[in-house]
Amino acid sequence: MDLVSQSTNSSLSKIESSTSGSSITTTNNSVSSGSSTPTSSRYENQKRRDWNTFCQYLRNHRPPLSLALCSGAHVLEFLNYLDQFGKTKVHHHPCPFFGIPNPPAPCPCPLRQAWGSLDALIGRLRAAYEENGGRPETNPFGSRAVRIYLRDVRDFQAKARGVSYEKKRKRPKPKITAPTTAR
Repeated sequence: MDLVSQSTNSSLSKIESSTSGSSITTTNNSVSSGSSTPTSSRYENQKRRDWNTFCQYLRNHRPPLSLALCSGAHVLEFLNYLDQFGKTKVHHHPCPFFGIPNPPAPCPCPLRQAWGSLDALIGRLRAAYEENGGRPETNPFGSRAVRIYLRDVRDFQAKARGVSYEKKRKRPKPKITAPTTAR
């Protein structure tokens, strides 16, 4: 998805990386209602919104960060920032409901982002980074630290809820037998 060609009223900022020589274009979309943009899929729209949110986070970061200097550590800061908007109750070890899938009463444990939401978000941002001129080998969303963080969040949330995230095994295909005819 080329964010530049979709916007008629966009303000572009080009970020040059002095170390890698790559350029990454970020877009601040403000598409007018009369523009003739092709309809995008729900996934593409969400990816664009996520990308714009992350770029806004970098602009508001103190000190402001350029996308070319963004690392896996900055992505982890962003994911921790998003936790304040989470809707999933994650019980801690001292909580009496730790490990119980459906607790019978409320508790003071915090609301966090669900692992599945974070995993999908990172997938969209990883794709958006490369679509906006980033090189795959410098993609901060695919860094080892981010992968380890997502695995740790998944495992902790599974233990806190008493649910396992084991990979589903493929069922063996049923054998098809030839129909028998009655004589």
